[in-house]
Amino acid sequence: MKITMRLILVISGFLTLGVNVAQTSDSADKEVYKFKIIKSLPVTPVKDQYKSGTCWSFAATSYFESELMRLGYDTTDISEMYFVYQAYQEKARQYVRHHGNANFGPGGQAHDVLNVIQKHGFTSENEYPGLLKGESKHIHGELDAVLKGYLDALIANKDGKLSQVWFDGYKAILDTYLGPDPAEQKPVASLKPGTDAQYSKFNSEDYIEITSYTHHPFYEAIALEIPDNWSHDLYYNIPVDDLISVINNAINTGYTVCWDGDVSDKGFSHSNGVAIIPVKDMANMEGSERSRWEKLSERERNAELYTFEKPGTEKIITQEMRQEAFDNFQATDDHLMHFTGMVTDQHGTVYYTTKNSWAAGSNKTGGFLNISESYVRLNTIAIMVHKDAVPSSIRKKLKL
Repeated sequence: MKITMRLILVISGFLTLGVNVAQTSDSADKEVYKFKIIKSLPVTPVKDQYKSGTCWSFAATSYFESELMRLGYDTTDISEMYFVYQAYQEKARQYVRHHGNANFGPGGQAHDVLNVIQKHGFTSENEYPGLLKGESKHIHGELDAVLKGYLDALIANKDGKLSQVWFDGYKAILDTYLGPDPAEQKPVASLKPGTDAQYSKFNSEDYIEITSYTHHPFYEAIALEIPDNWSHDLYYNIPVDDLISVINNAINTGYTVCWDGDVSDKGFSHSNGVAIIPVKDMANMEGSERSRWEKLSERERNAELYTFEKPGTEKIITQEMRQEAFDNFQATDDHLMHFTGMVTDQHGTVYYTTKNSWAAGSNKTGGFLNISESYVRLNTIAIMVHKDAVPSSIRKKLKL
């Protein structure tokens, strides 16, 4: 299914009109967030993953839709569930080969989509909606439980060996819940890179994942220890300052970014359209105000810091802070989204315009939010970018 450029412009226009998020006060004198657009890149409409743990597919699919637009192709509504259908098959094989001593669940990473593209290509939403019979939204609780239960029963069986048809049974579950592979049912328009000259400019080998942690050497490819990296794919490890440089350079030169990070932080508020790491500016606080602040409990301080009503001072995040957050499980790989631009607030703080997959009506900004640089520095697990979006100085160190 094709999406006209008019729809893309509608989304961009909505962002322009909705940049002043968190304006809940009727008072004209009360300070609120006022965002200025620095860069806004083409992006397809917000979708809804609803009751499914497939944010990885929604985020990466949106990212590759933007990549196709950047390369000059007509906008295609790519099926998220086709990637889920294919990735779940490989995940099952890995789980069984590890005798159940591996991660098996609905979560994933951006490279799961890329790996499917490289092996199977991609298809349109029209060809493969992947909806349960009788449902208009994705509801996967039963599917997730059935898949896991089936595999665990296989692994625990007393027959001494697996049957030759165990995978056929597993695939039949996927076919029943999500629908069979359209390529197995009838000829469909090929969207597999390399098989159609229409997509000759799209090269799946051009995309890399980047992370930033000190328990591995910098400027090397490492297997990041996160549960959803079930395929043990590699990420380039670089300092956090370089990570921010990659994101900024990408967006400023016309490339969007697929983001994986933690959204359990109390500074994340999708409903208010912002994610922040606020801190009290003690240096500019008068004596009486400082005295009052110091007497407040932690709960009272947080209540003042996390109102999400107006911009304030953002905490300076160091490499050591993000490492501690990763090591103590405060920052986990619990959500993927899509960076599609940059804005600044009235104080000059940088934020990244972010497309979520919780439906366009999930907040007052059309399903988008603005994530501060401090939040990104602390809570980013990894990003996916086109290798040409990486600054030349960093590319040289990575030998790209």
